[in-house]
Amino acid sequence: MEYSPPPLFKQGASARVKMTVFACISIALLLVDSHMRTLTTVRQVAGTVLYPLQMAALMPRDAIYGVGDYFSTLSSMEKQVRELRRQQILNSTALQQAQLQSAENAQLRRLLDARQHLPVKTMLADVLYDARDVNSRKIILDRGTRHDVTLGLPVIDNQGVVGQVTRVFPFTSEVTLLSDKEQAIPVQLLRNGLRSVAYGRGKSGNLELRFTAPNADIQVGDIVVTSGLDGVYPAGLAVARVSQVENSAGGSFGGVVCQPLAGIMNNTQLLILMSTPEMPPRPADEEPRALRKHNNKMAPIKEAPKEGVDGQPAAAAPAATNGAPGLIPVMPPPAPKPAAQTPATDAANQSKEPAR
Repeated sequence: MEYSPPPLFKQGASARVKMTVFACISIALLLVDSHMRTLTTVRQVAGTVLYPLQMAALMPRDAIYGVGDYFSTLSSMEKQVRELRRQQILNSTALQQAQLQSAENAQLRRLLDARQHLPVKTMLADVLYDARDVNSRKIILDRGTRHDVTLGLPVIDNQGVVGQVTRVFPFTSEVTLLSDKEQAIPVQLLRNGLRSVAYGRGKSGNLELRFTAPNADIQVGDIVVTSGLDGVYPAGLAVARVSQVENSAGGSFGGVVCQPLAGIMNNTQLLILMSTPEMPPRPADEEPRALRKHNNKMAPIKEAPKEGVDGQPAAAAPAATNGAPGLIPVMPPPAPKPAAQTPATDAANQSKEPAR
């Protein structure tokens, strides 16, 4: 019997033969292409024909990569947006701080310039906060008795008068603003020197010149300065600008409303005048006088004057009036002049003579 190989062996042998043939053909083509450059056109045509098939085969892979890149890009963009927002907030905060410092520096320069023109010693103070009472116009400064701050010292800024120190603590002090209802300051108009007193109007933040004559020479826009008559504020400090003039024809006084020039609610640094103007001493008060009754009447005469021997009235004793307290001394009446003798007067004299 003849031996026959199994079918699988025959298929494997044929496959090896085919692979060997294809390998030889490939090697031959590589040698021909490397030396003769004849397959370039064939390769370009094959690549052009197979490119759509290649792209179609790569579409699932590209889709998967695209989805991954989309989500990763979205996450990275969100992180980048958050970082940019945080950086923007930090930059805006730094910008605000820079603007605040620039404004404070400008205000400090103005305060230093105003300090050079003041004749008294000043102290720079920071505004801590407003007073708790909403009905009053007060602020708290960071200077107190430890810094030689005393009651009554005026407080100003580079534009004018702000107020006066009304309460002092060891490390802080309370300043009552000019616009407070309990504040009053003697002022005068810069244009004509008209003197008056400015009173605060409370929450409105304005001042009022009370008890001014209806025909007083006051115009809108006039500058009001301190007169220095109170011995607290130096003369010539700017106080307010006249904003409204009300002349009442039927009344005895007119109303004048003024707008303060100082930045009362805007400044964070103020100047405290550490000394008040030197004023000459006030004259001594007059002694109280006792009330006198019947000041416009003649003092009563205690005793009627007696007639003398020769018919002339006797002089009143001065001790009778000088001894009475609270009475104006009365001088003795002058002696009557001799009159011409007439029958009527003779008869009257005879009737007055006592019977003997």
